Amino acid sequence: MQLLDGKVASAAIKEKVKSLVAERLQQGKKAPHLAAILVGTDGASETYVASKVKTCEELGFASTLIRMDSDTTEAALLEQIEALNANDDVDGILVQLPLPKHISEAKVIETIHPNKDVDGFHPVSVGRLVQGLESFIPATPYGITLMLEQYNIPTSGKHAVVIGRSNIVGRPMSILLSSQHPYGNCTVTVCHSKTANLKELTLQADIIVAALGRPGFLTGDMVKEGAVIIDVGITRVPDASKKKGFAIKGDVDFDSVAPKSSWITPVPGGVGLMTIGALMMNTLAASDRR
Repeated sequence: MQLLDGKVASAAIKEKVKSLVAERLQQGKKAPHLAAILVGTDGASETYVASKVKTCEELGFASTLIRMDSDTTEAALLEQIEALNANDDVDGILVQLPLPKHISEAKVIETIHPNKDVDGFHPVSVGRLVQGLESFIPATPYGITLMLEQYNIPTSGKHAVVIGRSNIVGRPMSILLSSQHPYGNCTVTVCHSKTANLKELTLQADIIVAALGRPGFLTGDMVKEGAVIIDVGITRVPDASKKKGFAIKGDVDFDSVAPKSSWITPVPGGVGLMTIGALMMNTLAASDRR
């Protein structure tokens, strides 16, 4: 068993982006500018956004963080997004999810201009991804692809099982793994809550991407020897022994699965770090295109 270490892989991605930004600045071009909107005070969202802003600073990006109260109206949020769409200095826009229940995530995503959709969630981005055209790729699936590339994990001809069908991870991940590129060309099975024979399918898998949000769901008896395991899960589980009162758990029962795997991502320290690196890649691409 070897670790797919997000710290190592993301550091390589960040160094590459930092170098490209430095070259841009030397050529007299402006720094890429990422604008983030945070609605409310959700603890996990606060952590994610703070990490994104910090990474922008490290890489030489400009960043703007806009905070809005949890009782902000949908109309007010959409108006703020439209203002960022019209701001020519802003290259990428992200609205941190989840949003309060009174705000439509679909409306918010569709309001972001496709040219600034660095989260890769806009229907235009998704459509282009499905058709194999140049597109912003959702950051977590993109980060996983970058990790596979960084560690030179062979995928062509492999059977990949993706557990989860969300528009943020599961669906785009299945598209990427089946696409015709060096870290695709897999035969992909997508599993979800209605899959009747899930264990039978995971036991056939050369690569498993667990992205369903249920801590410890994938256990050792569901994995064949030598499988590559990508754990996307990140759930706060109450733990009185921890200083913060909780522990971060993935969708994979690491202790039982790791001994059977060839490669496996840890949680924390795995996919989450790659997600931020991929977001920076998307923002740099947005700046280049504009």
